[in-house]
Amino acid sequence: MQTPIPDYLDEVLDTLRDDDSGATADYIPELANANPDQFALSVTTATGGTYSAGDTDAEFSIQSISKPFAYAAAIMDRGLDRVLESIGVEPSGEAFNELSLDPETNRPKNSMINAGAIAAHGLLLGEHADPEERVDRVLTLFSKLAGRQLRIDDKVFQSELETADHNLAMAHMLKKYRILTDDPHEVVTGYTRQCSILVTVEDLSMMAATLANGGVQPRSRERILDADTSRQVMSVMAVAGMYDGAGDWLTRVGIPAKSGVAGGLVGVLPDQVGIGAFSPRLDKHGNSQRAKRAFERLSKDMGMHLFTPSNGRLDVVDVKLETLKETFTLQGNVHFTTAAELLDLMEKSTARNAALLDVSSVNSFTDVARRMALEGLRRLKLDGREVLLHDPWQMLGRVNSDDWDYQKTQ
Repeated sequence: MQTPIPDYLDEVLDTLRDDDSGATADYIPELANANPDQFALSVTTATGGTYSAGDTDAEFSIQSISKPFAYAAAIMDRGLDRVLESIGVEPSGEAFNELSLDPETNRPKNSMINAGAIAAHGLLLGEHADPEERVDRVLTLFSKLAGRQLRIDDKVFQSELETADHNLAMAHMLKKYRILTDDPHEVVTGYTRQCSILVTVEDLSMMAATLANGGVQPRSRERILDADTSRQVMSVMAVAGMYDGAGDWLTRVGIPAKSGVAGGLVGVLPDQVGIGAFSPRLDKHGNSQRAKRAFERLSKDMGMHLFTPSNGRLDVVDVKLETLKETFTLQGNVHFTTAAELLDLMEKSTARNAALLDVSSVNSFTDVARRMALEGLRRLKLDGREVLLHDPWQMLGRVNSDDWDYQKTQ
């Protein structure tokens, strides 16, 4: 049995492909030449399952999506108290390239705007650290988070550095206010190399899933970030990750997120999933138009809003193989992550006897989790297995076992 999750993600992309609003970032020549029609989406669960659709092999520069992860590195290198002396945690209410400073301390308002990100890069490894070692620090960390060796796009780096006058001006102001202690040109050069690291949507979803997992990489099971640092990063992403549109994003979509001007978008739902999306056309805030809409769709379909109330019962999935049947059991409030784990167990099953899905202890399904469970049963049946359902409370609705077709969300 093949999992239907990529089919669902394909459906999301298909419904949004006709949206050609926005434009590529024309102020960076190498980004202005990007193919505007590329579109990709990836979801990685906290248990390590990755599901993707679209142009998943397309590499693009990480740009400002590097900010939360470099912020995490600065916290680990210098400690949170020292970082807070130089960078605040308040939303700026201004564009990402504004010099938004606290009027009393002269700190950048947060680490998600350029001024704060430059300050964070300058904190890496301590005062007067070697500039190349700072770049190696973030490249090594990002590679561990993604689960593969990443690299820097030198063409993007050179193109961006040639247009970095505004960032250099902000860095000199930060040096004047003693937020930066090192040479502004060296710090901006290192920060620009940091932004030029190449990633795919699957890299982004895995990096985000590590945050969602409290700092433990879902595949390697290596603890890369401590839990407190992960929480701090996700909190700042929630209030400031989408720049001057952060409030609207948090109330409407409810997924802590960070965008990049190459068209990438990363999001985190604690304990559940990391999401990566890519489409180069940007809206007026500098966020990918189609990637943003894909997140809106996932939030709606999967019940992913951070502040969606829970009914208080944990979700559980279990499988038991007996002589006559293989029983898959769901319990509690079933969301996307639990349904994905169920489908993963169904896909890996080598049994040929009857398959029973027991949902008698389920309290609720999100819409997409319900459809995923039914599609899993349908695909098991297509594989030739007898399929049984124990659903005394009709949590899956009125089901006709002869016609378990995948119903698309309108």
